[in-house]
Amino acid sequence: MTMLELLLMLEIENLSVEVGGRKILRDVNLSVMAGYTNVLFGPNGSGKSTLLMTIMGFSGYKVTEGRILLNGEDITNLPINERAARGIGIMMQRPPNLVGVRLRSMVQVTGKGKVDPEIAAKELDMEPFLERDVNVGFSGGEIKRSELLQLGAQNPCLYLLDEPESGVDLVSIEKVGAKVHDMLRAGSTCAGWKMQSGKAALVITHTGQILDFIEADRGYVMCKGTIACSGNPRDLLAEIRKMGYEECVRCKLKLTTVN
Repeated sequence: MTMLELLLMLEIENLSVEVGGRKILRDVNLSVMAGYTNVLFGPNGSGKSTLLMTIMGFSGYKVTEGRILLNGEDITNLPINERAARGIGIMMQRPPNLVGVRLRSMVQVTGKGKVDPEIAAKELDMEPFLERDVNVGFSGGEIKRSELLQLGAQNPCLYLLDEPESGVDLVSIEKVGAKVHDMLRAGSTCAGWKMQSGKAALVITHTGQILDFIEADRGYVMCKGTIACSGNPRDLLAEIRKMGYEECVRCKLKLTTVN
């Protein structure tokens, strides 16, 4: 095994995905190295969330071509619980309400009894929500903080974050951004295995606001179900703000093209 293979945590190879019989992703190639944070830009409906849900292994997302590798292991056909056990964690953009499930219990379960819910919740100002049903009646910002509380308790190796800044007010975005930053930089051990080069993350962002809080190493732009281009994330964001996503579709961005 080469040094590059040792450092690659996530590899997406020629991935095509159908949802409900409709092809959403087409020949997607993307990678995230251990210790790196990559961001995925793209307009609404471009397939960004579908990619994250497929990586996590949610049902209804049918891989028709290609494969997903985690630390060199092909996990394309593994069930969601096996992927979580191997160290993948996800923060969904629109998580479901869990009626009858207290947030305290969820933190205890995801943390395998090793996390004190009170201490973990205090950092995110979520103590008053511990006895409430998960996400029921929560505001947008409260849902994001609830997701981060659970994700922090899980302590995954690979973070999949779907628009952590969306639907969050100015006060909450600072808490959310700071927590995301801290989670990505914390320690060298995580659920599933001990790392040599740190945790990794693939972060979806539509606005780029999360870049005010995290250090991103590489950016990708997804348009119409495929990766249009990649490069320095801040350069990509500047080009997107200047010219819009349609220029990516027409391959006019003067950035590195993904082979």
